Amino acid sequence: QVQLVESGGGSVQAGGSRRLSCAVSGIILSLNTMAWYRQAPGKQRELVANIMAGGITNYVDSVKGRFIISRDNAKNTVYLQMNSLKPEDTAVYYCAAGLGLGNPYSWGQGTQVTVSS
Repeated sequence: QVQLVESGGGSVQAGGSRRLSCAVSGIILSLNTMAWYRQAPGKQRELVANIMAGGITNYVDSVKGRFIISRDNAKNTVYLQMNSLKPEDTAVYYCAAGLGLGNPYSWGQGTQVTVSS
């Protein structure tokens, strides 16, 4: 059974940093595409960043240069380091697992990040 459990959300002032973690069980990280999505109030869920099985990373334009996705295969954990946070980064952040470029097949429960100006 695949389980994804996010942690690290909370409130932060604009310009600050936050690191999200996603503890994964039931799959081998290095064989999957791991991703972070977010959903702001009244908006559709969007892909923020992903890391492919081979290690290639991708980011939505709005977070390039500020966010870093990484994984620790030994700890079966995926991270999202968020720097220079902006109020528009406020959202519920979800960890997701998928294969290749396909849609995720498993989701975490989400963690709220609130950035105040």
